[in-house]
Amino acid sequence: MRILLVEDDPMIGESVKEWLEGDGYAVDWLQDGDSALIAVRTTSFSLVVLDLGLPGKDGIEVLKEIRAQENRIPILVTTARDTLDDRVLGLDTGADDYLVKPFDLEELSARIRALLRRSAGRADPVIVRGKLSINPSTREVIYEGKPVILSAKEYALLAALAERKGLVLSRSQLEEKLYNWDSTVGSNAIEVHIHHLRKKLSESAIKTVRGMGYVLET
Repeated sequence: MRILLVEDDPMIGESVKEWLEGDGYAVDWLQDGDSALIAVRTTSFSLVVLDLGLPGKDGIEVLKEIRAQENRIPILVTTARDTLDDRVLGLDTGADDYLVKPFDLEELSARIRALLRRSAGRADPVIVRGKLSINPSTREVIYEGKPVILSAKEYALLAALAERKGLVLSRSQLEEKLYNWDSTVGSNAIEVHIHHLRKKLSESAIKTVRGMGYVLET
């Protein structure tokens, strides 16, 4: 999953980016509202973590413009503005959740998981796809009743394919979900990860759809 972090405080931005990358997300960090709007228009993110007190266009203006484009991407607002009026304004402008600074990073992770679950149309926190189950909170993967140990990128790829039942993702779509702007991506990186996943799960666990991409066996 790929997250856009919009935060102008260098200390907060660095710590949140590092934390979320430790959670297995690909994170792109921007520090102003205008850049954030360009990024949302040009890149496919799974979620936006948005500070309200930004230079240039503030977070409320960013929210308004994203929603005016009928973009339904989940947006989690983080801000030091903690009055009731501020919270109501943020939510009514289009935020899906609101977290007041200072916040605990574990709570941030939990709220992100909840928003991603909701946007995928799931109620159960554990993703079940046929013989496969994935617990995003613990990153535990079970296949045919047995635990499977995966690398960070293998887990991220598997989670992307499992996000929605029957979802077919092309190589370029998977690259966009797994890597941020700073990453150097090998030409066959996705194929290598798919190969390793098939060895750890089964050859039939991930199917190749000719001319389209990859899909989980369900």
